[in-house]
Amino acid sequence: MNKRDFKDKVYGELAKVTKALGNPHRLEIIDLLAQGPFTVEQIANYTGMTVANASQHLQTLKAARLVSITREGNFINYSLAGENVYNAWSGLRELGLAYNGEIGKVVHDFRKGYSNLESVDAVTLAHMIQKGEVILLDVRPEEEYNRGHIHRAISAPIEALDKLLKKLPKSKAVVAYCRGPFCVYADEAVHLLKKKGFKAKRLQEGFPDWVLKGYPVSDKKD
Repeated sequence: MNKRDFKDKVYGELAKVTKALGNPHRLEIIDLLAQGPFTVEQIANYTGMTVANASQHLQTLKAARLVSITREGNFINYSLAGENVYNAWSGLRELGLAYNGEIGKVVHDFRKGYSNLESVDAVTLAHMIQKGEVILLDVRPEEEYNRGHIHRAISAPIEALDKLLKKLPKSKAVVAYCRGPFCVYADEAVHLLKKKGFKAKRLQEGFPDWVLKGYPVSDKKD
């Protein structure tokens, strides 16, 4: 093999990966699968796709070796093929935020509808937790919380949050987090918290980013 053939082949194979990533629905699926394994029906439900469309996108990701499958009885679960798949998505997300101003504008315009919600980054939150200055709410579905969550976080699925608020003191700041920067559960939670008189913010990042930074996590109820 000469060097031209080598370069054509190696870049061609890399292009298969980038082609698999070059679709908004598949990027959303990767973002979702960072929380752990899901069936195609669950993926379709969370992404608003039909089961047939979700399955088609999953097959494309699988062909590019970006997702893998495991079987549990009659169920097939899809997962990211490895941690570096999420690392690649995270890097792409940050690249887009840094150089495509329209992404930041879309996020800003959406959150403006929630009265310009404030946020904290992971470094700030880690210090707040260490000093006991915050009540931390994981507003993802309980199944995802049980797979793993930020240490000391309370499970507060968005649909059950209103009931939980009656038990929370208003003397401490509250931070809500969910799946990632583009997950809206935390926005909805902070909006509700502020309406009820709490001092609330959202975590800029999500649980997978927290894990990536090496901060404390737990897979048990704290």
